[in-house]
Amino acid sequence: MRKPLNNILIGAAAGAAATWLMDQITTKMYEAQPQEITDRENAVRGDKTAYEIASEKIFHTDKFGTAIHWALGISAGVLYGALRNRTPFRYGSGVAFGVAFWLLMDELANTALGLTPPPKQFPWQTHARGLAGHAVLGAALELPYDAMDVGH
Repeated sequence: MRKPLNNILIGAAAGAAATWLMDQITTKMYEAQPQEITDRENAVRGDKTAYEIASEKIFHTDKFGTAIHWALGISAGVLYGALRNRTPFRYGSGVAFGVAFWLLMDELANTALGLTPPPKQFPWQTHARGLAGHAVLGAALELPYDAMDVGH
């Protein structure tokens, strides 16, 4: 069994890699969706991401939106690493974590914090893309742990 600090460090690195991968997947999905869906989504969110709005609220500029996004992704990896060996679930726990993270952040916290309008205002494709992206995020968080735990 790894020391908790090692799990957290692995989680931080996995969080960075998982955030990059999630961004690749969700960007491709965004670019492939019909323009009318993109236009509707952008109109609902005022052409700004939740991270840009968070940056405006905290720093009075949207320039730190990307940094907030990456910090949240890396933090998700740290949290997953901290929880990895504290649950009865082992394999598949990353995908479950990613889905729970999507539900809590994208569907609940963003609206509660005033970063996005309520979920019902977005087209279903927005939710599907977020769900898919966070499932990928979770799977990518789990991968290094599963690889290191083989045979243990």
